[in-house]
Amino acid sequence: MTYRHAVLWIDQHEAKIFHVGDDTFDAAIIESQHRHVRRHSDATRERAHPADAQHYYHEVARALEGVAEILVVGPGAAKLEFIKHVHKHDRGLEPKIIGVETVDHPTDGQLVAHARHYFRAADRMR
Repeated sequence: MTYRHAVLWIDQHEAKIFHVGDDTFDAAIIESQHRHVRRHSDATRERAHPADAQHYYHEVARALEGVAEILVVGPGAAKLEFIKHVHKHDRGLEPKIIGVETVDHPTDGQLVAHARHYFRAADRMR
């Protein structure tokens, strides 16, 4: 099934993508590589590995291809890092992102309901 709308909930460890229709939705989860890979540390601090983050954000961007409108939400800075990634590396998604919001850790049902409400309001505004 093809969906017009998607909501992306993202943090540093995982991305949940919900392709949302009026009555149905499909869900997918993409886990960050650094969630499972323990890196060597310098004096008890983990090194930053930007290539891991870029791979993660690119994988998320690929999962959103084909969607007309995207709402990006999440509890922290990962949503903004994803937007920066899109601006630099996956520019085809830029015009599709119609909103960015801070959202903590809702249930899947709460997130889908929020997305439906958001997209209905956005459609009415046009």
